[in-house]
Amino acid sequence: MADSARTTAPFSLDAYLGRIGWAGGRRPDPDTLRGVQLAHLRAIPFENLDALGGRAPSLDLGDLMTKLVHGRRRGGYCYEHNTLFAAALEALGVRVTRLTARVVVGADRFADRPRTHMALLAELPDDPRPHLVDVGFGALGSLLEPVPLTADTEFHDAGRRHRLVHAPHRGPLEMWVLEAYLAGGWQAQYAFTPEPFEPSDYEVINWHVATNPRSPFARRPYVQRLTPDAHLLLDGDRLVVTRTGDGTVTEEKVADEARARRVLAEEFGIDAPEGLTLLR
Repeated sequence: MADSARTTAPFSLDAYLGRIGWAGGRRPDPDTLRGVQLAHLRAIPFENLDALGGRAPSLDLGDLMTKLVHGRRRGGYCYEHNTLFAAALEALGVRVTRLTARVVVGADRFADRPRTHMALLAELPDDPRPHLVDVGFGALGSLLEPVPLTADTEFHDAGRRHRLVHAPHRGPLEMWVLEAYLAGGWQAQYAFTPEPFEPSDYEVINWHVATNPRSPFARRPYVQRLTPDAHLLLDGDRLVVTRTGDGTVTEEKVADEARARRVLAEEFGIDAPEGLTLLR
């Protein structure tokens, strides 16, 4: 397990903003928060290749800078993305609370799903409402822009539709559920309560999700990339492209290892590590 106190290189806001292509403002205001989140999502892909290779990725901020910012041909999954994004927001003057959430897509009972997702609450100096922000949810129902922590209100974020609702919960804090409007109806994506979590908590969860043989991230490639025109997904040997405008979906079966590597390189901008078997 990585040592969360180890830092191999300093965080550089200039390097991060250059990586995501953000040349806008740097004030802790709604426009900057919205723009930086969307720019991050379009610049850095979601991928689980370290876990697929049997290794928990480092959450050390210096290592994340090396892999996701300076390397430019890799991505990461939720703990990597949102750890990096939280550091960027704090450097911009945004107050950040790190959360954990239960991924409840398709779940009959929320309690059956453990807290395995990292999300963030962002607080701006001139806005009393915290906003849910998230650049690491690898799904078509992921947020593209911040949404205020307000119940039963629909938000349109860069062409997607989301809302937050409350769910029954036995604990002392309110349970919030992020829902996305997909396939003609509202679908729950993840559920969370607003208490803060620490880097040491994510080290444990990260190790479990990456190395548990029952984890889907340890068994097949799961890679996504967002462009202005489409959402691209490589799930095992299936390449799925969902067009932004009309929701048209095309699917291709990736026939062999060589084709899988070409898809990663050409469609996702990812160089798969040498020696890693993608299709199993």
